[in-house]
Amino acid sequence: MTLAPNSYTEIPYEEKKRLFDEMRADPRYQDHLYGCYECGICVAACPSARFYDFSPRKIAQALARQDVELIYEQLNDDIWNCSQCFSCTRCPRGNNPGGLITVMREVAVNNGLGSARDALEGYGRVVYKIMGTGTQVSPDMLQPNAFPDWGPHVKEISDHLDVWRRALPPETLHTTTTAWQVDDRTITELYFIWHATGVMEMIEEVDEGLYEILNDVMEDVLEDAGFDDL
Repeated sequence: MTLAPNSYTEIPYEEKKRLFDEMRADPRYQDHLYGCYECGICVAACPSARFYDFSPRKIAQALARQDVELIYEQLNDDIWNCSQCFSCTRCPRGNNPGGLITVMREVAVNNGLGSARDALEGYGRVVYKIMGTGTQVSPDMLQPNAFPDWGPHVKEISDHLDVWRRALPPETLHTTTTAWQVDDRTITELYFIWHATGVMEMIEEVDEGLYEILNDVMEDVLEDAGFDDL
C-alpha cells in the first residue's frame, strides 16, 4: 500500500521498486530494521532533526512498510541530511536508521542518482585532496564556495586564514596546502584499497571527470609499485 504522494511521477514505479529491492538485498538491511512503534527517541537524539526537516523515524517507517514511492523521495530529498552520528541507535527496538541511510546512500551513489551527485559535488575537492596528499581537509579548503553547508562562519575563517594558521601548532600543520606529509607507501596502499574495494567505480558514477583524473594518477603509481594487473 502506497501512503506517500508521488513527487517523482516521471520515474517509473518499476525503477523505484528496483532500487528498493537493491536496498533490501543488502545484508545489513535485516540487521538494521526491526519495526517502529513511533516512540520518537531517534528523532529526539538526532542533531540533524534540530536543523533540517529530517526524521530518522520516517526513514525507518517507510522502509518497514515498504512504501516504495516515499522511499524514492527520501533517496532524493532526505538521506543527505543525516550526519551519520548514529545517535539514533539508542532505539529501544534495535533499529538503526543511520545504518539504513548508509545503505540508501550507497544505492543512490551506485545508481548515479542526481541527489548523490548534488550532495557530493562539494566533496570532490576532499576526495582529490585525500588521493593527492593522503590527508582529508586542509586549511586552504575552508572556503564558502566549497562547503556552503558549513554555514556563514566559514567565510570568517577564510577571510582570516593567515591569522588562524599562525595559531596552529607548526608541528602538525606546516602549510596552507597540506595538513601533514604522508609516506608514499601509505598513498600506494590507499590507492590499492580504493581500486580493490570498488570505491573508484562509485566515484565514476558520481563525478566522471574526477574519476578520470584520479584514475590516471593512481594507475601510474600502482604500476610503479608493481601492481600491473589492475
